[in-house]
Amino acid sequence: MANSTEWNLVLELLQNQAFGVLGTSREGHSYTSLVAFVPTEDATRLYFATTRATRKYHNLSADDRVALLIDNRADQTRALYEAAALTAYGTAREIDDGSRSEAIEIYLSKHPQLKTFVSAPTTALFLITVKEYHLVQRFQNVTEFRMNRCTT
Repeated sequence: MANSTEWNLVLELLQNQAFGVLGTSREGHSYTSLVAFVPTEDATRLYFATTRATRKYHNLSADDRVALLIDNRADQTRALYEAAALTAYGTAREIDDGSRSEAIEIYLSKHPQLKTFVSAPTTALFLITVKEYHLVQRFQNVTEFRMNRCTT
């Protein structure tokens, strides 16, 4: 069973890191791109935005399964053995209903500098429903966090 220290590291990565690498797929080809993200308070969902003209948007139109990699490698003050990477696995859907305004507020709470971008009519705001997280520490210690269940 995973301990609270490991879950606290998950929350720390989600709160302190601004960007993640989003993995999408279409017709058997993987594609990754850098996105600014924000978690919900309970960490069960993640928001990101993209223009509708992007490859990731078209990929998500065909296949809603995603992986989002978040890590602390940019923190050069940490010792190498303290490096951690978190991958969120789930499905993404575009928010195009009445909850969009609330979602934009949540997104802008972490990324106020992206207000013009996220408010543009050409920008799609996505919600990832996380099915599980994989936390990798010390390059080999992997902990899986499934909604309502944790394993190592």
